[in-house]
Amino acid sequence: MPASDAPSLAARGSHRLPDALIPLVARLGIAAVFFQSGRTKVEGFLSIKPSTYELFASEYALPLIPSDWAARLATGAEHLFPLLLVLGLFTRMSALALLAMTLVIEIFVYPDAWPTHLSWAALLLPLVLRGAGDWSLDHLWHARRERH
Repeated sequence: MPASDAPSLAARGSHRLPDALIPLVARLGIAAVFFQSGRTKVEGFLSIKPSTYELFASEYALPLIPSDWAARLATGAEHLFPLLLVLGLFTRMSALALLAMTLVIEIFVYPDAWPTHLSWAALLLPLVLRGAGDWSLDHLWHARRERH
């Protein structure tokens, strides 16, 4: 069979993997990145380490936001939004919040880390634009609302 008549690899693969797998993997992958970062800022459950406050006062210092507020906000965000992404709950909002955090990190903290931040954005943007996918609490909630 000529190569032009053979089904493409993408067409053959689309019958094997459900479409819902792609946003699920994106949600889990980016959630892991941010959650692991959040865990480095705390001891115990959610007790922010003194070293976290020091880091936000020096290396992570942001304009317009006091460093202690930034430390609390970032630490909370890195715990809450990844959890919501894993559940697929309020996915668009959570992904948008983490995308905004990524932009702040890129602009004010680590501007030379753009390849890493671009990879994060590549996972977050489809979640912002398309949502969590079928394997999510968002999908179940919307499906239930449509039935009633």
